[in-house]
Amino acid sequence: MELNLRSKEECKYDAVSLGEVMLRLDPGEGRIKTARRFNAWEGGGEYNVIRGLRRCFGMKTAVLTAFADNEVGKLMEDFILQGGVDTSLIKWMKTDGIGRICRNGINFTERGFGIRGAIGCSDRANTAISKATAEDFDFDYIFGELGVRWLHTGGIYAALSETSSETVIEAIKTAKKYGTVISYDLNYRPSMWSAIGGQAKAQEVNKEIAKYVDVMIGNEEDFTACLGFEIEGNDANLKELNLEGYKKMINEAAKTYPNFKVVATTLRTVRTATVNDWSAICWADGQIYKAAQYDGLEIMDRVGGGDSFASGLIFGLMETGDPEKAVNYGAAHGALAMTTPGDTTMASRSEVEGVMSGSGARVKR
Repeated sequence: MELNLRSKEECKYDAVSLGEVMLRLDPGEGRIKTARRFNAWEGGGEYNVIRGLRRCFGMKTAVLTAFADNEVGKLMEDFILQGGVDTSLIKWMKTDGIGRICRNGINFTERGFGIRGAIGCSDRANTAISKATAEDFDFDYIFGELGVRWLHTGGIYAALSETSSETVIEAIKTAKKYGTVISYDLNYRPSMWSAIGGQAKAQEVNKEIAKYVDVMIGNEEDFTACLGFEIEGNDANLKELNLEGYKKMINEAAKTYPNFKVVATTLRTVRTATVNDWSAICWADGQIYKAAQYDGLEIMDRVGGGDSFASGLIFGLMETGDPEKAVNYGAAHGALAMTTPGDTTMASRSEVEGVMSGSGARVKR
């Protein structure tokens, strides 16, 4: 497998992400509809990946996003700074006092427990990044003059508005021109596509984006809804996993898009909201590599687990060039991220590598 990464010496950033960052309000062990107080975090599908690369794996990263220039936007910037991610590429957009011009997105998220699944309730229409266009970012300066080794973006941002998908395409075309590796997480959300053309539009957009992607990431639903690949005979409720079906699906995806150098998918069997079986597979150079299996994984907060898988996978590919090691970095990092609250990782590289080597959960003193 040859990703042809640009050298560290010629690039300011190891990786950047393009997407929305929202204010996450979390009722903890309670429920959104009965809460009287919330914990505040930051989170977003594309951003979570880049933050994991910085906070867990020590890479130089930046976020490409836009905020309404108000106090909530400044709060979001402060969260991002605490995560160590460079904020200098953020586009600050003028707004009025009530968010008619643009606003910042909010995501209420409650953790599931046992038979009660997790719930997300987002409030993100008319946000600054959904209204941003390619002209709001100087992509030639970012990818050409500053230099970026890896760009990560995804289907959540592409679905935000009619203009966001155009911005994604312009970004990845420019990044490719300068030799930046592109990863993309399909991350299909039916509710987000419903207002701009539904699944048909999702396939139109994602099939165009896929032509430029080096590393494609997604789960079964993502590959089916966004690219039209299906797993025959898979349990619709994901109570039993059809591993051979998954392998056939990602082989087909790699054959259809010869520009894909890596295709990866998480493998999740949902026993309860708080107990999942968890693993992942990836395709590279015609071979399928499966990560270690984490059966009976106890989950505190599953939101962001797939994003942490993606950041571990990307780190492994960049650091080792070995797809088998990379998919194991991803699976271990995703598993650890789901043992803590919030969208973003609280794991360290040494913890991830400890899980990969089979360390147990005994108290460390």
